[in-house]
Amino acid sequence: MSLNHSPETHSKLINRIPTVTGRDLPEWFGRIEQGPAFLRCAERTSWLADEYSLSHGYARAIVREYEMRRKGRLRV
Repeated sequence: MSLNHSPETHSKLINRIPTVTGRDLPEWFGRIEQGPAFLRCAERTSWLADEYSLSHGYARAIVREYEMRRKGRLRV
């Protein structure tokens, strides 16, 4: 089952990530890039949640933000 957050909820989750996890987004993005190569976002979300003891809501928000920013970099 996948979590789909509204843009407002996603934004609120992203803003709380550093406080809740003790790591900022660039650090999380680096961990994603150094982690296993998954084809699906759901697999990456589960791995991130399990590996770093995150709730699936926060893990999903991190992965979604990572994917949105990565896609933005590819459009150059």
